[in-house]
Amino acid sequence: MSAHKAVAVSLALFGAAFLASAALAEGTGLIAATPAELKWTPAPSVGPGVMISVIEGDLKKPEPFTMRLMLPANTKIGVHTHPVTERVTVISGTFYFATGDTFDAAKAKAYHPGDTLIIPVGMPMYAATQKQEAVLQLHGTGPWGITYLNPADDPRSSKK
Repeated sequence: MSAHKAVAVSLALFGAAFLASAALAEGTGLIAATPAELKWTPAPSVGPGVMISVIEGDLKKPEPFTMRLMLPANTKIGVHTHPVTERVTVISGTFYFATGDTFDAAKAKAYHPGDTLIIPVGMPMYAATQKQEAVLQLHGTGPWGITYLNPADDPRSSKK
């Protein structure tokens, strides 16, 4: 292939990629929010007093989502799994987290603002806060959900 043809093909491919990305972005708008603008609602599937703010997406649909969870002090989230890879960043407070089939507070590691966790689909995990609340940002591609290994740990259970 001549140099001119190679350049022409490269430009054509670049142009097609640029137009494709422009077409994808065309249907979306800027999403921006300050902490004061977030709308918080209860997150009963996570625990009493836990609040959620969905920033982007519909958690029930197979689409990208971004949300924040506000965990009050002394929150315990029993051993559970998620049907999607979960990407977690600690925004504020201290978040105690571990993986495994049995809740063991001594094995939970403390994560601080700026720390990130990427948890694969189906990995058993548990978490807690201690003396202070923690705010987390989670993102991934839905549908998001939570399944407790021990149904008695599920805060939605009517037995609680």
